Amino acid sequence: MLVAAFALVHVVLIVLALNAPNGPLGDVEAIYLGWAREAASGAGIPGITKDFVYPVVAVLPILGALVVGDDGYVAVWLALVTLGNAAAFAVLLHRASRATDRRYDVAAWWWLAFLLLLGPIAVGRIDAVTVPLVIVGLLWLSSRPIWASVLLTIATWVKVWPAAVIGAVLVVSADRARVFRVALVTSAAILVTAVALSLSLGSAPHVLSFIAEQTGRGIQIESPVAGLWMWQAAAGLSGITIYYDFDILTYQITGPGTTLASALMTPLLALSAVAVLLLGVRAQRRGVDRAHLFPALVLALVLVLVLVNKVGSPQFSSWLAAPLIFGLVVQPLVWRLPALLGLVIAALTQIVYPFFYDTLLVADPLLVAVLTLRNLLEVALLGWALHRLWTYAGTDGRAARRTAQTSQTPQNPQNRQNPHNPQNRQNPQNRRSR
Repeated sequence: MLVAAFALVHVVLIVLALNAPNGPLGDVEAIYLGWAREAASGAGIPGITKDFVYPVVAVLPILGALVVGDDGYVAVWLALVTLGNAAAFAVLLHRASRATDRRYDVAAWWWLAFLLLLGPIAVGRIDAVTVPLVIVGLLWLSSRPIWASVLLTIATWVKVWPAAVIGAVLVVSADRARVFRVALVTSAAILVTAVALSLSLGSAPHVLSFIAEQTGRGIQIESPVAGLWMWQAAAGLSGITIYYDFDILTYQITGPGTTLASALMTPLLALSAVAVLLLGVRAQRRGVDRAHLFPALVLALVLVLVLVNKVGSPQFSSWLAAPLIFGLVVQPLVWRLPALLGLVIAALTQIVYPFFYDTLLVADPLLVAVLTLRNLLEVALLGWALHRLWTYAGTDGRAARRTAQTSQTPQNPQNRQNPHNPQNRQNPQNRRSR
């Protein structure tokens, strides 16, 4: 049943990606294919012989989709994304077959609902390559920490956001030293390979060019911080302009204060991530159960990357799948509310993009309201995760576990002392002096 549902959901996503308004496959058909054509023609390989907006490993699926030529590029891309999701889904189903409860089944059904509600953006961006890698990495951390670390590191070199998961691992995991070493070795191998390719092709290294490309961006219209100016634009105030940035290839907004806000967002993002990590460190040092602490810390860090960001691309919502699936697997009852919020966020994201994105570009008040609601629900989800971390950090986890174990251990009626039973009465001669 789950396998058939997986196939049906991906057929629907592909049909929507090919036919929905506002070009949900625009990045794949134009930008990714353009990069692949340039590389194939010798005009330059992104991240190797010229600057690249993404980390260098992102070039592999982008070039790989060209395997059957220009005409089949989109089909191959959609096939690659579907295969990646299928691999992660197979891991969920394998664990479901071994579990005594239905946690993994529930997580699998939730993911399918999330994908369907999120719509074609779930398969139409490079982020779609990273999400299944992170899901598998999270599921493998306890049983296969080395392979999990390799997958998470590779995902980070495709799109930066999985670094949040690695950061949480380094705070919480008992295998943090081994995970760190594996991540370091994997990153070193990627860096050395990229630099060697650059030099062999007669170019200076461009492997770290994505850092400057991201820090130099303006305020993207979908980002939470952009709401300050989007509502002014919706009200018809002068001095606010929505424009297309041909360098970054996205819609941004400019107005009084946007330059300062753009400059402040990157350091604010770093400080926010550090603050969340320190909250996780405090909880970990107090002995909080790692299985409970880890999903909340991952979710909080991912949401910080989404919310405290001058970029607000709709595909960022796809990142939520990994921590929410992980939370549902670890504590299904506790994670019901965030899982529900995740589904609503996905649905609102699809309404904004691709279906009514053209009206957002003219700051239609209704669409700005929908976008604002989506962003506020993400803030609420972050608040839920931070509340969990704060509660953990303010609790002595070891004492809490001892109390829980004591309260959950049923007493055997046969072991209770009966004061009316002569055998249970103390002999005064056997009493110890106090």
